[in-house]
Amino acid sequence: MPAYAKFLKEILKKKRKIEETSVVKLTEHCSAILQNELPQKCGDPESFTIPYSLRIINFDKSLCDYGASINLMSLSMYKKLEKDIGEIRSVPISLQLADQTTITPEGIVEDVLVRVDKFIFSVDFIVVTMEKNKEVPLILGRPFLATGRAILDIHDKKTHA
Repeated sequence: MPAYAKFLKEILKKKRKIEETSVVKLTEHCSAILQNELPQKCGDPESFTIPYSLRIINFDKSLCDYGASINLMSLSMYKKLEKDIGEIRSVPISLQLADQTTITPEGIVEDVLVRVDKFIFSVDFIVVTMEKNKEVPLILGRPFLATGRAILDIHDKKTHA
């Protein structure tokens, strides 16, 4: 008789009672999956912004765009901070926007210190001429989010560091 057959025969002969049972509580999401229910559909969370400061200027909103592969600063914002953050260095690139149009940036400003809460990060910004937006003068893309090791909670509109 093969060893595995002997092992199975022995297991089936000796019936043991389960002595202790326990209850495992599942999360709402796990319960929905097991019961073949769909999770509750959420609405559009709109844009995701965080407060930040550049030097001595505080801002309420910076757009965090997980789809952007670069960090953007408007030319008007750069002109306000030019003395504090350094010169624009020319870069031979063009940017393709979401609507498929192409623009040429003014250049890049490197190692700009951005403060978010109690953390300070060195960020490189591509400076572009764009419509003045008082609410969101910066767009922080994946490089910033990766540097800050940001964990985005889109549902609650929060970041966790």
